Amino acid sequence: MLTVEQIIAHQKAQVAALFDLSSKALASVEKLNELNLQAAKASLSEGASHAQALLSVKDLHELVTLQNAALQPLAEKAASYSRHLYEIATSMGAEVSKLAEAQTADAQKQFVAAVDTAVKNAPQGSEAAVAAVKNAVSTATAAMESVQKAVKQATELAEANFHAITATAATTSKPAKTTKAAA
Repeated sequence: MLTVEQIIAHQKAQVAALFDLSSKALASVEKLNELNLQAAKASLSEGASHAQALLSVKDLHELVTLQNAALQPLAEKAASYSRHLYEIATSMGAEVSKLAEAQTADAQKQFVAAVDTAVKNAPQGSEAAVAAVKNAVSTATAAMESVQKAVKQATELAEANFHAITATAATTSKPAKTTKAAA
C-alpha cells in the first residue's frame, strides 16, 4: 500500500520529468527555428547573387551554364537540411524514449514492490496463486524488454536507411554538364 509521502514524491517526480521534457522540447523548437532562419538567409543571399548573375548573361550557353551551376548544389543543400532536421527530431525522440524507459522502469519497480508486499501478506495455501502472479510479472517484463529492443533496432534501421537515401539523392541528382556544341 502506498503512503501519502510516496504518492507526493511520485507526483513531484512526474512534474519534474514533465518540466524537463518541456524544456528539451523547447530547445528542439529553438534549434529548428535556428536551422530554418539559416536556410532562409542562405537562400535569400544565393537568390540575390543568382539574380545579379542572370542580369549579366549575354548568350544562351552562358544562361544554361549559370542555371546548371545554380541547380547543382540544391540536392546537396536539401540533403543537408534534411539531415539537420532529422538530427533535431532524433535527438528529441531519444529524450522522450529515455524518459519513457525511466518511467516504465520506475513503474515496474513499484509494481514488483507492491506484488512482493502482497506476497508477504498472502494467506497460507496461496503459494500457487503467488507463483502465477510472479510468473506473469516476469513474462510481462520480458515482453516489454523485447518490445523496447525491437523499437531500438527499427529506429537504427530507419536512421541507416535515411542516411543512405539522402546520400544517394545528393549524388544522383546532379545535373548533366553541357558542352559548347549544344549551344
